[in-house]
Amino acid sequence: MGKLFKISFLLISLLCIFSCKVQSFSPPVYGKNETEKQIEIKKVNNFRTLGNIRNSEGKTLKEGMFYRSGHLHQLKKGSFKKLEDLGVKEIIDLRNSKEISQKPDRFPEQMIYKNYSAFNDEGDQLDQAKKLVLKGKVQASDADQRMLDFYRDYVTENPVVIKKIITDILESDQPVLYHCTAGKDRTGIITALILTILKFDKSTIYNEYFLSNNFRKDLVQKRLRLAGTLHFLYPEMDLKVLEKLSWVESRYLDAAFNEINKKYGSTEGYIQQVLGISENKREQYIQKFTY
Repeated sequence: MGKLFKISFLLISLLCIFSCKVQSFSPPVYGKNETEKQIEIKKVNNFRTLGNIRNSEGKTLKEGMFYRSGHLHQLKKGSFKKLEDLGVKEIIDLRNSKEISQKPDRFPEQMIYKNYSAFNDEGDQLDQAKKLVLKGKVQASDADQRMLDFYRDYVTENPVVIKKIITDILESDQPVLYHCTAGKDRTGIITALILTILKFDKSTIYNEYFLSNNFRKDLVQKRLRLAGTLHFLYPEMDLKVLEKLSWVESRYLDAAFNEINKKYGSTEGYIQQVLGISENKREQYIQKFTY
């Protein structure tokens, strides 16, 4: 994965603005069944727990074992107790070192904190990205393609790290919170992999993925209104592109699963070869996290 791509992805993740020609895009797809419990914690976006969904064997995922969210940089001490009350003992940060240095997580001292970035850091990439955007060097079609490329690369480029993330989550006997910046792309991919391991079908996995659009709707619309207000400062800015890159799309998750199938023949092959999870171990996880 090239340096320019990584620069562009960081930009997308942080909802910065792309300069490009205007294109029209379809509206976001929302999750149809909001069975997951959204948890209101001040200054933390897209915070929710997986649960109350049934897998292909008719077993129900236990609520309160897996938590997912955006970054915790603005988490206030007054909200620490709420995080503790949820039973969260471990936080897994999926961001890279540049993102973390700019917006480090805030959390109770006794919590275990781990950081696993599945792509390499490259110094001042965020600053370079901003310059490229302001100069109009990134086009809308290129930005979309880079998102597709990111999803493909994330699941296969650094398999050791992906295995570590998945193993830490599934082997924990205490509730785990894992997150990235917005809690929608990297976090969405990891969640999709976990649900695949636990034998949830495609429609359930994708519906869970789309819930990021439901739970981020107000935030995204607020940012889009702000971008519109400031449009005179950046006349080449395309609000349609910003809008598109604020949501998750089925094509992105498709790209990840298609790459898995291409390189490993199937998700089962990926689970066994990359994640190192045997069918027996998989059944143990299903027994552990469902009823």
